[in-house]
Amino acid sequence: MNRFVRERLSFLLPVLAPLLAIVTALILCLPLITWTGVSPWQSYGVMLKGALGSSFALSETLSRATPLMFTGLSVAVAFRARFWNIGAEGQFYAGAIAATLVGTGYLTLPPVLMMPLILLAGFIFGGLLLLLPALLKVRIQVDEVVTTLLLNFVVLLMVSYLVEGPLKDPSALGWPQAMPLTAQATLAKLLGRTHLGLILAILSAVLVWIMNSRAVLGYRMKAIGANIRAAAFAGIPIDRVILFTALLSGGLAGMGGVCEVSGLKGYLSLDLSPGFGYTGIIVAMLAQLHPIGVLFSAVFIAAIYVGADAMSRSANLPSYLADVIVSTSLLCMLVSILVTHRLRRWK
Repeated sequence: MNRFVRERLSFLLPVLAPLLAIVTALILCLPLITWTGVSPWQSYGVMLKGALGSSFALSETLSRATPLMFTGLSVAVAFRARFWNIGAEGQFYAGAIAATLVGTGYLTLPPVLMMPLILLAGFIFGGLLLLLPALLKVRIQVDEVVTTLLLNFVVLLMVSYLVEGPLKDPSALGWPQAMPLTAQATLAKLLGRTHLGLILAILSAVLVWIMNSRAVLGYRMKAIGANIRAAAFAGIPIDRVILFTALLSGGLAGMGGVCEVSGLKGYLSLDLSPGFGYTGIIVAMLAQLHPIGVLFSAVFIAAIYVGADAMSRSANLPSYLADVIVSTSLLCMLVSILVTHRLRRWK
């Protein structure tokens, strides 16, 4: 009986830990909302209704969650192999650049060929951008945290140059944005602003989950993340796995940039991402790096942000309360992970 309880506990803890972290974060934020003079329960009700209470609200939440799914998957793949990719923001923009280069009329192809080509280009651009820090890491042991973070600013400067120069839309009345994508290079809408990128994100998460649980590469990545010295002693090609991990991680973030341009925005601009790459780190950590968990984590964070906007309009509360809730959820999640590891060691 004791063994059965321990096995059930080991199975339920990874599922219950994020839920407990979210509930704890919402409870901890109650005094902050009360301090503003507004009923916290009424505020949470308005937030829930603003995020999921109508087809319009649901479409806003799902459209906001789609890029977070891609960047969350990108971070989860890299962190699983202990490759600390902090550059999903730059890789996201790299994919958007690829979509702009391919989909603004330089090529004329039917949609059935154009969209796979754009997605492939975005995957390659994002993957190659992360491949450079990976090469520096495996060759001369350069810290990837520094290189991936700094590359974000390099890519943003490149985007600024492109939208002000070679790719600038002459009909934008001086506004810094690139030429719009053609109709053949746009993703179909599913519900309101929600587009086909949501389905692509879900399929990507399923494929990553299959790779992690069934493929040799997934086990190698997990082994490297658990103990790189033991993995090397077991004969795992460390450098090759890290390079492939970087290519896959950057490619997923690049696909997120493609879907944001092709499915929602329609053109490249400097305000394409409000920080999807950085928020993807929180998404991955809340999901404990599980690809299927990333989907739910992305929807939760998107719902918080969309609901907070509705709450600020209805209850006159500051919209940055969403940042407080998300940050508190992450801190609670880190504590729950620590407790989970302690319980596993006790078991």
